[in-house]
Amino acid sequence: MIHNHFLDTLDWSILILYFVILIGIGIWASLKRKKGSSLFLAERSLRWYHIGFSMWGTNVGPSMLIASASAGFTTGIVSGNFAWYAFVFIALLAFVFAPRYLGTHITTLPEFMGRRFGESTRNILAWYTIVTILISWLALTLFAGGILIRQIFDIPMWQSAIILLLIAAFFTMAGGLKAVAYTNVFQMLLLIFVSSTLTIAGIYKVGGIGALADAIPADYWNLFRPNTDADFPWLPIVLGYPIMGVWFWCTDQSMVQPVLAAKSLKEGQLGANFTGWLKILDVPLYILPGVICFALYPNLDNPDAAYMTMVTNLFPVGMVGLVLAVLVAALVSTIGSALNALSTVFTMDIYVKKIKPDAAHDHIVKVGRIVTVVGALISILITIAIDSIQGLNLFNVFQSVLGFIAPPMAAVFLFGIFWKKTTTRAANAALIYGTLFSIGTGILYLWVFPAENYEAWPHFMLLSFYIFVCISLGMTLISWFDKNPVGNALSIETVSEKTSQLVVSVWCLLAVVMIGLYIYFNGR
Repeated sequence: MIHNHFLDTLDWSILILYFVILIGIGIWASLKRKKGSSLFLAERSLRWYHIGFSMWGTNVGPSMLIASASAGFTTGIVSGNFAWYAFVFIALLAFVFAPRYLGTHITTLPEFMGRRFGESTRNILAWYTIVTILISWLALTLFAGGILIRQIFDIPMWQSAIILLLIAAFFTMAGGLKAVAYTNVFQMLLLIFVSSTLTIAGIYKVGGIGALADAIPADYWNLFRPNTDADFPWLPIVLGYPIMGVWFWCTDQSMVQPVLAAKSLKEGQLGANFTGWLKILDVPLYILPGVICFALYPNLDNPDAAYMTMVTNLFPVGMVGLVLAVLVAALVSTIGSALNALSTVFTMDIYVKKIKPDAAHDHIVKVGRIVTVVGALISILITIAIDSIQGLNLFNVFQSVLGFIAPPMAAVFLFGIFWKKTTTRAANAALIYGTLFSIGTGILYLWVFPAENYEAWPHFMLLSFYIFVCISLGMTLISWFDKNPVGNALSIETVSEKTSQLVVSVWCLLAVVMIGLYIYFNGR
């Protein structure tokens, strides 16, 4: 436990000062934003570096950072597959999905699927988006944040979740949400600075790279482990990760939004490529501190405390406060953005469209606020449920929960783009029954018959792959026998702009580097 006696007066001062500055930026940003200007797609003006930093920043929150260090401590760099294998699916976004998204000039991905399969699919996808925001962006972020707060102040998970939500609500009221765009790059640069400093300080304390290699098991440097490995066998990673990869990188609104706002297809494709390069940094910046922690403090009781253990033992007074400030502020911005997205999707796509089309502006704002409060309460309950999962480390909790959300969405988008004969009925069945089947299996796996007590379960990533195969078979059969094939006729335009030589070259270069990294870290 990292009790608050670790925090010196200087740490507390830095923590408070950081929040004062952030709230100031929030108020300034809310006063500065023009009335009626586009909040969502930044007038489709984003350049490649905006897109790359934004996608990477959304992906690498503090939750990821704490979870990655935890995985590094227990298993070495094998969890780096989730960062490095991603380049395949970011390429799929760049070359397959982005031209179609930008060609149809959509704002949201439910809208895109509405173009392909009709309004009924769009409505179901709006609900699906709400569920995924509640689970993947709100509950998991609150859970990781709760672990952080619990380590510092030694309070229960539900109290930690409430504290984080209250800070997020306070930021929203102070105009802090509008400041997310202004503060995110600032926070990402601080996060990079803090983590790289931590890695370098750790390597120095161990006695150099050679000493680090001697201090940890040899298989800590392998990206692929034998199929008998309990946590990360190679076959489930090769088969199961693509399901999550397609969902997360190609069809999740929060991840894809920067590409939708690209100035041109070329900028979008270069931005996705830049994200691929930034993902290489995940291993040295976020997983390696956990590996170093194992070398320095092998008797640590709780691997989820690896990151903060490194921080409190290697950083001087003041720096600890800065680290906490960056982590908590980044958590708050993720929670705030998620609550905002949740209320936007529900209010605009469901309430105004279906329930009360003639609602006045003030009424819509009120509904949005109610949805924010209800969403916050539901997310606390989900967070407490996730906290009750036994026997999995934080990283595996994240990946297993996402593994049960991904299959229906991945199937519907892949079929919608690659098989013209896919019908509306097939897509809707996958989104309704496929989701019930997938999340139902997840509940059985994680809570009812937990995998650690029942050995008959396959690895959660293999399970994700099997669910995807079942949903795909269902979609194929329904499309085949559907006598009313609505959805075939609806076209998806592609951007007329040709993919430039520069885009192809930088992607080829990234592919060569990634293959080189895989060969190097498996030939050891």
